[in-house]
Amino acid sequence: MEIKCLSASGQLGYGIPEKALRAGVRRSPDVLAADMGSIDPGPFYLGSGQMGVGGAALRRDVGLVLSAARELNVPLLIGSAGTAGASAHLDAVLEVVREVAKAERHSFRMATIRSDVDRELAAQRLSEGRVRPCGQAGELTTSNLEQCTNLVAQMGVEPFQRALDEGAEVVIAGRACDTSMFAALPRMRGADPGLAMHLAKLIECTSLCAEPGGRDAALGTIRDVEFLVESMNPDRRCTPVSVAAHSMYEQSNPFTMGEPGGVIDVSDSEYEQVEPGVVKVTGSRWVPSNEYEVKLEGARRAGFRCITIGGIRDPRMIAQAEAVAERVRRIVGDVFREQIPESSYQVRFRRYGQGATMFHEVDALDETPVEMLVVIDVIGDTREIAYSVGAVAKQYYLHEAYPGMLCTSGNIALPFGPDVIPVGDAYEFCVYHLMGLDGPGEVFPIAYETV
Repeated sequence: MEIKCLSASGQLGYGIPEKALRAGVRRSPDVLAADMGSIDPGPFYLGSGQMGVGGAALRRDVGLVLSAARELNVPLLIGSAGTAGASAHLDAVLEVVREVAKAERHSFRMATIRSDVDRELAAQRLSEGRVRPCGQAGELTTSNLEQCTNLVAQMGVEPFQRALDEGAEVVIAGRACDTSMFAALPRMRGADPGLAMHLAKLIECTSLCAEPGGRDAALGTIRDVEFLVESMNPDRRCTPVSVAAHSMYEQSNPFTMGEPGGVIDVSDSEYEQVEPGVVKVTGSRWVPSNEYEVKLEGARRAGFRCITIGGIRDPRMIAQAEAVAERVRRIVGDVFREQIPESSYQVRFRRYGQGATMFHEVDALDETPVEMLVVIDVIGDTREIAYSVGAVAKQYYLHEAYPGMLCTSGNIALPFGPDVIPVGDAYEFCVYHLMGLDGPGEVFPIAYETV
């Protein structure tokens, strides 16, 4: 047995490197797959229903993978359509697929797999004790479910397999696990599930498993007791270290990776350089779970966001930036005490160069940065509240005095006008939990059409 899976893109719509894709097509893969979404951009796209990609770049990438799959006469599988995979995202991508197919005169049987979850079903499973937190999420409540603007579940390989079994040539799916599109066909054809799932994990981000990592297409070849992984760009070479390192990508445990229906166990996996740029992997195992669970993702509106972006050059101000910010927070509270409750807005001072990218505040740095970027981030219940609070916070931060201050004008340089920038509705995750299913396809209906 030998099955070849070509990973065209880990982020469909952001510009597929065409040369590497064509090199992969020449290797005659059995399936072409691409991931299109993630929660990496945060809850905004799920909550709002907007896509993170679009326009000419999306049409180009869709055209490339459609043409490649039809040229090869192999299935094309796309998951997490439109970034977050809810129906609004899925429908927008389907429209692009139909437009591109018509323009390029492609004809195929297409399956659409939706991943939206009925809130009543989720509430029922919650009452049955079949919902549990994922990671550090708190306990789920029915209120969380009611507040969601969109609620989706990450599908495993089984809905893709059903679509293929029922004759689909192109499958466009809502929210899916990153591995599902890449492991579906190999597992369907009898490949060892541990090897298939581990391979899928490695190639779902295309050539990030190579040195240097990149976005070029990657090819996985699975056999009876091993699989091979390689980049389709000869300048990106897979090595045992790069492949083993990518196995730990986005994992809290370096040896196990949870998926719908089980766990990939790589504790006994071995990585061998068999050719320049080609790594062979053996020993990966699939451990089925007692209950088939999928991850639920839901987001709710948190308010309206305004931001101010500014730069600080004075080392005295930089050293006291948090103290100045704290005084400004108190001033903002005093200014609006009679008009706007403090519970209706949040003011954050994100200081880039002083711990803004960390999960926790940095107590001290080895040396004071020469300059620092500050983002004043305000979320209010309404646009008016966010703009009013943002304007006051900006103005006081601009002029608040501090010990050692040498100037009498502005503390920060504001490069943009308007200096208080309306960003739009802000969202936050309120559902991030695992839910048990009665079967792998329970919440993933499939529809078919001829394009």
